[in-house]
Amino acid sequence: MRTIATCVEEILVSQPFLEDALTRNILNYSALAEELRDPISKMLRKPVKSGAIMMALRRYSPPKEMANKIKLNKVLQNLGDITVRSDLSDYTFKNSSTLIQSHLKTLEIIKNDPHIFYTFTRGVHESNVLITTALKSQIEEFYKDESCTSVQDHLSAITIGLPKENTKIAGLYYQFFKRLAWEGISLYEVVSTTNEFTILVEDEVVDKAFSAIKGLKN
Repeated sequence: MRTIATCVEEILVSQPFLEDALTRNILNYSALAEELRDPISKMLRKPVKSGAIMMALRRYSPPKEMANKIKLNKVLQNLGDITVRSDLSDYTFKNSSTLIQSHLKTLEIIKNDPHIFYTFTRGVHESNVLITTALKSQIEEFYKDESCTSVQDHLSAITIGLPKENTKIAGLYYQFFKRLAWEGISLYEVVSTTNEFTILVEDEVVDKAFSAIKGLKN
């Protein structure tokens, strides 16, 4: 049976930013209760009072495990190097039976140059190529017979080294996304390996994004 408390929990869980602000005591309980009065009334199909909602907000305890929180803080404090690579271009191609051949051609020209930034990601219906802009002409030649759906230049990649235990920590990636969202930074692309996490942003916000990520270590 739904109650005011369960409705409050349902709303907060679905809006993590709101829940985070509530647990940090930076919200006006009275104003929030008034804002939630109509939605909760509709959920319960009867009118509810703001005072009852405010009481439920004050009693709310987020479903967090203290042990995981301690582990998460430890991982964030022990993040590895944070590196930035600029002058990148991003291509999206529709998947085809010949796409892998273009990928192999690209590997041939970059295999002996460790300074080239390159990723190839294959999805269900499309594939993504991220590469140093200096090789833009070669990429367009190699993939000229493929169906390109989008191209974006003037991108930068921020790569964060993760501790080996990162795969056992719930909510780690959420911390990156939350911090960037709070700063109003849009992500163009996300790429990850087991112990590295890379975000792709437009050049104009790379300094702001770097500062936000670095702040997580503190």
